[in-house]
Amino acid sequence: MTTVLAIHAHPDDIEFQCAGTLLRLADAGLDICLATMTPGDCGSAEMAAEEISTVRRGEAARAAALLGASYKCLEFRDLSIVFDNPSRRRVTEFLRRVRPDIVLTAPPVDYMPDHELTSRLVRDACFNAPIPNFATEADQPAAALQRIPHLYYVDAIEGVDWYGQPLPAGRVVDVSRTFERKLEMLACHESQRAWLLKQHGMDEYLESCRRWGAARGEEIGADYGEAFRQHRGHPYPGDDLLVNLLETATPE
Repeated sequence: MTTVLAIHAHPDDIEFQCAGTLLRLADAGLDICLATMTPGDCGSAEMAAEEISTVRRGEAARAAALLGASYKCLEFRDLSIVFDNPSRRRVTEFLRRVRPDIVLTAPPVDYMPDHELTSRLVRDACFNAPIPNFATEADQPAAALQRIPHLYYVDAIEGVDWYGQPLPAGRVVDVSRTFERKLEMLACHESQRAWLLKQHGMDEYLESCRRWGAARGEEIGADYGEAFRQHRGHPYPGDDLLVNLLETATPE
């Protein structure tokens, strides 16, 4: 069975950026795993770090259940993700345990370093995971992968770079049929409404998600869309497995 891993920095990032596509893949019978680098421990102005972490892990697990997917937190901490050898080994070991065929992750350029460092670590792990002599130093290490998985980056928030300039969409997937279920998954992250209002000045995060989905959908003549860019640099796979699976299994 084809396995898809969606791994982003924080709980709710996946739901914002690619849950509609994941729902299409799940409907086609693919095995889906969701993962976050952190439990969202800085995502509250009222609760202490461990308390909000417990809340947000639970919200992420409930969202994953709506997808019929598993959920795992790699237990980094908010604003403390770094690109170093222990982090590289941790993410590589995780990929070897999940053994994905397709990986969806954060974009290389986004509004905050946690997203960008997640992108870099996951890209690195995709390259490292098939190398038998790259030791992760886990107590019971998983076997190396057979090949580099297909790697895709989700949209940056609002589709812009550090300077507010639009980033190319790459491939936009039609998620009109699954969009309301995507919002149900996002609504599981109830703790985030108060935090996003305080930190980002953004209320009604469901409507914000709807507006951006509609903007991407308009680019392809659909009600709602989600954008991806495939990492095709040497020696990553170049065939568009994600779109091929969507077109053959669940045509819109």
